[in-house]
Amino acid sequence: MQATIENAPATPGAAPAVYVNIAAYKFITLDQLDELRPQYQAICARLGLKGTVLLTPEGINMFLSGTRAHIDEYLAWVRSDARLADLEVKESLSAEQSHRRMLVRIKKEIITMRHPLIRPEEGRAPHVKAKDLKRWLDQGHDDNGKPVVMVETRNDYEVDVGTFNNTVDYRLTKFTEFPEVIEKHKADFEGKTVVTFCTGGIRCEKAAIHMQNIGYDNVYQLEGGILKYFEEVGGAHYTGDCFVFDYRTALNPQLEPTETKQCFACRAVVTPRQQLAPEYVPGVSCPACFGKH
Repeated sequence: MQATIENAPATPGAAPAVYVNIAAYKFITLDQLDELRPQYQAICARLGLKGTVLLTPEGINMFLSGTRAHIDEYLAWVRSDARLADLEVKESLSAEQSHRRMLVRIKKEIITMRHPLIRPEEGRAPHVKAKDLKRWLDQGHDDNGKPVVMVETRNDYEVDVGTFNNTVDYRLTKFTEFPEVIEKHKADFEGKTVVTFCTGGIRCEKAAIHMQNIGYDNVYQLEGGILKYFEEVGGAHYTGDCFVFDYRTALNPQLEPTETKQCFACRAVVTPRQQLAPEYVPGVSCPACFGKH
């Protein structure tokens, strides 16, 4: 479902939402990245977009912000590449651009896991759509009667902002820790259906493929991640907000920015109540790190 400015939620006294923020990725073999990079740099500069585009041998990942017309023009250009013609996008709205600068980078992986690259030609991980996951969680089991277990693939500070109820959280400090910890706990999931999830779908898809590779039988990724779930079914079975990697810090289930902030010094999440503490100095410290840096 595509968000529109006309349908954006209005907050009394707030500036109207005039920018469209998109998140999109696709695992697909890309080559000649040195030639692609200046093309992406040129169109993003021309359209005044802000954000990040990652180009890798295993696919593309992007978080961008711009006006409706410029985002639409950019997406039409991206999809003119036959490899990306079916690129799916998640949207939210804001009163200002959600990123401060524009970067187009070449990396080895879309999201670093330090395991063999995903090979799109060998197929995606099985996925469950948001509406089907909600139905599973409503009824307490999947369509085959197996218990459903939600597994976090995000870092601990992201989880602290909000997550699905009764989720398995290994308190990861970086995604590269996931392969080892999930292999150690394989026996915990026997006879159950596992659903991995993350912010927008990248980490949980890569995690699900890895889990398949090491012998998990019933594992799915949440298609489109938490943001797509919010867009399609709201906050059912979810407590809190969703951490995002831009100036907004967190979005609620209505995809609206919240008052939550992130500490520049230590990356800790700072709630509105914690922001009232004298230890919180924007860009300098927060109650979690005051006196430690």
